[in-house]
Amino acid sequence: MLEILSLKRTVNFLRHALPISIMSAILVFGSLVSLATKGINWGLDFTGGTVVEMEFTQPVDLNVLRSKLSAPELDGAVVQNFGSSRDILVRLSVKEGVSSDAQVKSVMTAAQEVDAGVQQKRVEFVGPQVGKELAEQGALAVLVALICIMIYVSFRFEWRLAFGSVAALAHDVIVTLGVFSLFQLEFDLTVLAGLLTVVGYSLNDTIVVFDRIRENFLKMRKSEPEEVVNLSITQTMSRTIITTGTTLVTVVALFLKGGTMIHGFATALLLGIFVGTYSSIYVASYLAIKLGICREHMMPVEVEKEGADQPSMMP
Repeated sequence: MLEILSLKRTVNFLRHALPISIMSAILVFGSLVSLATKGINWGLDFTGGTVVEMEFTQPVDLNVLRSKLSAPELDGAVVQNFGSSRDILVRLSVKEGVSSDAQVKSVMTAAQEVDAGVQQKRVEFVGPQVGKELAEQGALAVLVALICIMIYVSFRFEWRLAFGSVAALAHDVIVTLGVFSLFQLEFDLTVLAGLLTVVGYSLNDTIVVFDRIRENFLKMRKSEPEEVVNLSITQTMSRTIITTGTTLVTVVALFLKGGTMIHGFATALLLGIFVGTYSSIYVASYLAIKLGICREHMMPVEVEKEGADQPSMMP
């Protein structure tokens, strides 16, 4: 009776699973094509370059300063506030045949046209080799994180659920990278941090759903797998809405008011939260059903005791 009442209050999420799964497959394929053809717009953290920090005597219009940085050796300069409207950070990419000192000199000359009292506070140079090593280490960090997660879920869940969770994680990472590649958004260390955060966030959401699926399979003996999954998602939906909603409030605030320095980080989180939330339902859970998950797979393995099959010697 309790099982029947539970099913009456269940939302049929899997009704839309097939078209959304097809959409996810198209997104993954399109992301892979974009990554293969357009690549990623690596930031100065990975490509190398020069960073110049300056302090002006009064607030500066960034557009005016950008218009002054018109010298050929300053092509592609990134200008942003750093802390206050008087502190400006200029990022310069490496130019063949142009020294870092020459670039810094050109920046200061252009800045003095805007404010004669400008002061140079800091100059940092990251060589291309260092940037290449950072890119390799960043990719290795994502790969190691995914491998560790695969090991964890393989011990925690039955292999069909584990495979679904890993597929959802790969889906989230590929789609997020695909958006950055398609729109050529700058990918720096803050975006990499956001990508790793997305991996953890998506995994946590999937584990919550899968834990409930495992519990309901043991309770609902006569129900079909689709009914168990729909009930489990329905029961965890309030938690998902609250968690996602409160996280989005913070991330949207960072996206709108956090400034240029963490704009990429907030963008990666916004994409990851949206993609990770629906992939827990329509990628991980639906894939587990397609792999044939059922109640028998959730049952604990019975261990036969030694001598249990021997006839009793008692009279």
